[in-house]
Amino acid sequence: MISTVPEYYTHLRPFRSLFATGVPVLTYHKVGPRPRGARLKGLYVDAALFAQQMEELRAAGFRSISPSSMDLEGGNPGRQIVLSFDDGFRNVLDHAHSPLAAHGFHAIQFLVPDFLGKTNQWDAPVGEVQEPLMDVSQVRDWLAAGHLIGSHTLTHPWLTRLPAARAKEEITASRKKLEDAFGLAIRDFCYPYGDWNPLVRDLVAEAGYETACTTDLGVNTAGADHLALKRIMARYPSRRLKTMFRWFRKRF
Repeated sequence: MISTVPEYYTHLRPFRSLFATGVPVLTYHKVGPRPRGARLKGLYVDAALFAQQMEELRAAGFRSISPSSMDLEGGNPGRQIVLSFDDGFRNVLDHAHSPLAAHGFHAIQFLVPDFLGKTNQWDAPVGEVQEPLMDVSQVRDWLAAGHLIGSHTLTHPWLTRLPAARAKEEITASRKKLEDAFGLAIRDFCYPYGDWNPLVRDLVAEAGYETACTTDLGVNTAGADHLALKRIMARYPSRRLKTMFRWFRKRF
């Protein structure tokens, strides 16, 4: 039940029992130092913490998979995990690439193709610090390392707030644009802001995606909707989070 699911992932220990029940998808955005003035602080994970998280997962026997290769039958006996990054920030390439390689993990980066080589302009209205996004050449470096990419729409809008025709364009054209740019099939989608409803989900299905990630909290179990995959956001620990972890340890 959702009430027993930790809100954020920082370390493995409080999540061991939960991860045994299904396939977790960890969500990251930015890896590295948090700049002065950042408003969405929870979207940053320190590089040292990220490296520690990868070390813990490898030591526990987890293996990274793609969203479209999930085996959801019988819990998670093979210790599968999906490592996902939203938006395509360049600092992921700068700070996450080496820890991923060191521990034999591969990840998927959900890209916003109209903003490749630019910044997270969709966050400007809330006054967020602008960070550089990977350009085409850097995305190719990401792919050459064995990682994957998926679509995060053309421009990162709230899909349920758009007319259906515009939402369809964001979903469909982003896939084609990525396939044309990088010469590979794009199977996986991620709803910006986790904003979706049955209509949007149907548009994703019509566009030919095999999976789609939400921000709905939890792990993915037998019978899960592959176009509404649950995820858990990774972030730095907070006082509130430490309190929650103590509660979770006692429970499990």
